[in-house]
Amino acid sequence: MSRLTHMDETGRPVMVDVSHKPRTSRVAAAAGLVRMKRETRDLAVSGGAKKGDVRAVAEIAGIMAAKKTSDLIPLCHPLAIDQVEVRIEPVDEGLAVAARVRTTGQTGVEMEALTAVSVACLTIYDMLKAVEKGMVIEAVRLVEKSGGASGDWRAE
Repeated sequence: MSRLTHMDETGRPVMVDVSHKPRTSRVAAAAGLVRMKRETRDLAVSGGAKKGDVRAVAEIAGIMAAKKTSDLIPLCHPLAIDQVEVRIEPVDEGLAVAARVRTTGQTGVEMEALTAVSVACLTIYDMLKAVEKGMVIEAVRLVEKSGGASGDWRAE
C-alpha cells in the first residue's frame, strides 16, 4: 500500500509539494442528491419557495464554494479555477446536483467539484427546511476526473 500523500514520514500532516509538477488541463465532475417529497421538489422547481429561487441560489452557492475550497479543506491548494458549472435538476427522488470544475494547474480539482456539490445540497436543504425537515442529502461522490499524473478516471 502506498503512503498517504498528506502525511510525512513521521505521520505529521503536510501540504503536498506540487512545485515540480507540470501545469496541465484538469477537470473533475461530482454529483449528489437531495431526497425530498414530491411536493417539496415541485415547490423548489416552481420558484415559489418563500426564500426565493432555490435552484438559482443553490447553483450560485456551489460555484462560490468551489472557489473557497482551500479555505474549508485544510491541506487543499488554493487554485486558479478556470470554470465552475453547477446544475440542479428535478428527478423523481428530489433534486439532483451536478458540478464540473476546470483548471489548468499542477493539482486536480476533485475537492472543488465535491465541495460545490456539497454546499449546493446544503443550500437546497436550508432554503426548503421550513417545508420539509426530513430531506436527506446523499450520494455525494466524484463521478469523473481527467488530467494529471494519475490520468483519467470515471465512476462505474
